[in-house]
Amino acid sequence: MLEIAQEDIDARLAFDNPWWDSPEDVIPFEKNVRRKYFEPFFRALNDRSVRRAIVLMGPRRVGKTVMVYQAIADLIRAGTSPQTVMYASLETPIYTGIALDKLVELFAKRFEHSRHDELTIFFDEIQYLRDWETHLKSLVDSFPAYKFVVTGSAAAALRLKSNESGAGRFTDYILPPLTFAEYLMFVGREDELLEKMDEDDGDGIARPSYRATNISELNEEFVNYLNFGGYPEAVFSDLVRSNASQYIKSDIIDKVLLRDLPSLYGINDIQELNRLFTTLAYNTGQEISLESLAQSSGVAKNTIKRYMEYLEAAFLIRRVERIDQNAKRFKRAMNFKVYLSNPSMRAALFGTLSTGSPEIGALTETAIFSQWQHNQATQLFYARWKSGEVDIVHLDRISQKPTWIVEVKWSDQPATKTQLLDNCVRFASRFPKLRQPILMTTKSVSSIIDYHNTRFRFRPSSEYAYALGANILNSLDLLWKGADD
Repeated sequence: MLEIAQEDIDARLAFDNPWWDSPEDVIPFEKNVRRKYFEPFFRALNDRSVRRAIVLMGPRRVGKTVMVYQAIADLIRAGTSPQTVMYASLETPIYTGIALDKLVELFAKRFEHSRHDELTIFFDEIQYLRDWETHLKSLVDSFPAYKFVVTGSAAAALRLKSNESGAGRFTDYILPPLTFAEYLMFVGREDELLEKMDEDDGDGIARPSYRATNISELNEEFVNYLNFGGYPEAVFSDLVRSNASQYIKSDIIDKVLLRDLPSLYGINDIQELNRLFTTLAYNTGQEISLESLAQSSGVAKNTIKRYMEYLEAAFLIRRVERIDQNAKRFKRAMNFKVYLSNPSMRAALFGTLSTGSPEIGALTETAIFSQWQHNQATQLFYARWKSGEVDIVHLDRISQKPTWIVEVKWSDQPATKTQLLDNCVRFASRFPKLRQPILMTTKSVSSIIDYHNTRFRFRPSSEYAYALGANILNSLDLLWKGADD
């Protein structure tokens, strides 16, 4: 049997790193719009005071590879020698089965680098290498002067294995789908549709706040965001936008369900997993019980729980726990809400939405929760009891008492039908220290009212989604933290 010749591997490495010979040429994606995650990522990349590899995780097609190429371009433009920077995508067939240290050895040999030189090495799609975390940890220990950066889409394997084997050697970063703020920046309408203000949002996110200058046009862009705005390529490409359902379904959802998760966990019944995800996607933002899922699918509860853990680890869904009207968590959580990590996935599976679609309320709630996933430190719940519900509840980590709540609507009715506020009033009456005004999102109304000794602030959902994402991203340096030692 013929083995892949070293010359062929060398040739492929040279092909993947064109800056070795032509640093003046434009590096792929160098001119693309930068995600707001780029600056803190690039600062971490340049910090060699900490001997750790950077592990950049996230769902498919959110821009991990683009961000790597942009980092390479900035390194070289800032004066780093192009011959000290290496990139290799382990999805490339010629690299299959080759150990990371072998690729590092070939790179160092090509340019006569020593182990004390400051090299920067990028391994893209690291999950395609078996036991990658063991290899990477060894490299970090063996070459303290080298900076290693790896990316991966199969977040389940990355997170679990890095926590077990890479403690103290890896810094994990998560790159989620686009926030609404990033989407507006990408389409060039951020400054046109919003203005910055100095006031408290009353929802746990600090100043500044933002106000829509044209709520009708902002809502139109918000609906576009719900339909395809979570993925940079879908935002920029007219071809992808015209067929977003095929792009998102085949390139993002199907590859995770049909390839990534089965290969990671040895799932035999792929159709069973696919049916479960489809059910969850259709019911995004709705309360679901294990009992009803088991009855409708014919799948055992333990299997459903395991599948949901896989889907959540792969950044397809987010599960939110339920509390009661006394803010008590249930010992056996049989009911919960499931949100798609990006609302665009539902539109891809079941068709695009318009501003009047009946499903848009659930998708709006999904979008609000998708902004929150950019803040890994905040844990949210929803409250539900026999006669009422509150969509978002934040509990203080120490006291486990509610500090603020939000009710999400895509309707202006709460501003005139005050009885729709009763659930929040009832919940707030039990917790006198709850922050007020309570935020109630609407379709277009902005106002503040007092009702039954409780102050409410009405704010358009699109405006709130923007402010939430923008303020969280402004705090990225605090929110991106490394793995525990």
